[in-house]
Amino acid sequence: MEDLKAKIREVPDFPVPGILFYDVTTLLKDAEAFRQAARELAAPFEKSAVDKVLGIESRGFIFGPLVAFQLGAGFVPVRKKGKLPAEKLQLSYQLEYGTDALEIHRDAVAPGEKVLVVDDLIATGGTAAATGEIVRQLGGHLSGFAFLIELTALEGRKKLPPDVPFVSILRY
Repeated sequence: MEDLKAKIREVPDFPVPGILFYDVTTLLKDAEAFRQAARELAAPFEKSAVDKVLGIESRGFIFGPLVAFQLGAGFVPVRKKGKLPAEKLQLSYQLEYGTDALEIHRDAVAPGEKVLVVDDLIATGGTAAATGEIVRQLGGHLSGFAFLIELTALEGRKKLPPDVPFVSILRY
């Protein structure tokens, strides 16, 4: 995976001083690295019969459809508040400093469907945990979480259900 890590630009002090930002756009522009990342995210779930892949706004919208295509599954965007036009389920969740909310169309996941949650990065885990809860509230079966990058020191994985498969391709 070191070849994929080498494709990710590290930007110090973005978006605020003290933060090291992992910029995936440099990986995305490399066709082979982009394909490899999609294959690596999908591979652990090829035998899981996933029905839907949920991509978390915004970079989950880049990787989620590719993983869905690889798995022969549908793709569903999980959006920030106020972006979806039809009847939706909204879930508020805690951030380190405040709250945020995610939304999904109520008809996006049918009861019993097997759902994989995909995003580019897991840090503290709040957004991923909220997305998993959305799946459960809609009656879906949470088949797993897949992330390109995991910031291990922030222990976001601990906020996710321990009985659900978890994959991170690159760890920092």
